[in-house]
Amino acid sequence: MDISLQQVGYLYGKDSPFEKRALQGVTATIASGSYTAIIGHTGSGKSTLLMHLNGLLKPSEGSVQIGDTRITANTKAKALKDVRRKVGIVFQFPEHQLFEETVEKDIMFGPLNFGVPEQEARKRAHELIALLGLPEEVAQKSPFDLSGGQMRRVAIAGVLAFKPSVLVLDEPTAGLDPRGRQEIMELFHRLHHQENLTTILVTHSMEDAARYADHLIVMSGGTAVMTGSPKEIFSREEELATYRLGLPRSVQFQRDFERLIGRTLPDMALTEEQLAQAIVRAAAEEGDA
Repeated sequence: MDISLQQVGYLYGKDSPFEKRALQGVTATIASGSYTAIIGHTGSGKSTLLMHLNGLLKPSEGSVQIGDTRITANTKAKALKDVRRKVGIVFQFPEHQLFEETVEKDIMFGPLNFGVPEQEARKRAHELIALLGLPEEVAQKSPFDLSGGQMRRVAIAGVLAFKPSVLVLDEPTAGLDPRGRQEIMELFHRLHHQENLTTILVTHSMEDAARYADHLIVMSGGTAVMTGSPKEIFSREEELATYRLGLPRSVQFQRDFERLIGRTLPDMALTEEQLAQAIVRAAAEEGDA
């Protein structure tokens, strides 16, 4: 399901003494089936933009096209129900949104509210428990008796239970240790391919954007200032710096290595693994010379 933003602007507290502009003239396209990362410095408008992607906020100006639904300032709430079923959002610390007495009931809650029969909702819950690598016995446990990582997986299962076409991730690894962050990001990468999702990652991590995304949107000052593939965006180092953004560690190390050997490697290394392979090849070529 394609998503298109056309000249989207948003004002908090519109027409009040506290009016504040958060978005201005945002135009961008997110292709169906893509893995798009939205990156930007704190206050760049990333989180406000995210809430336009399933109608939690309606644009003050411009429009957001989500599949067949066009959202403007005048769109009625009733017209947004189908969008919210198709676009699931995993917010920061999603485990804070858990509330039911058992894991099974928590995962079932959303589908039941959207009219899914109880038997089908329960079936989905147990399928998702397995898909997210949780033991079957957690189904009848309180979500608050689980570890932090397990609670986050239960919360993610609650979003996936809607069977969304689009999954929006708002800093999904916030508060996790390095191992937990890697496990969650790899989980979303696997789900993206297994479930044929359109995935949108809002992140401050250049490493995650480089490793997982095939398309980037750079936000600054409430607007989209750069769009393109990771290689296209991270090749514009000086321009990124003007938006107070750096390079992924692997790309920065590659730049330092290239200065050391006095030549440019043939391709950009977006991950540590790609960089290691490039250095090995370069060393072999130096040895043959």
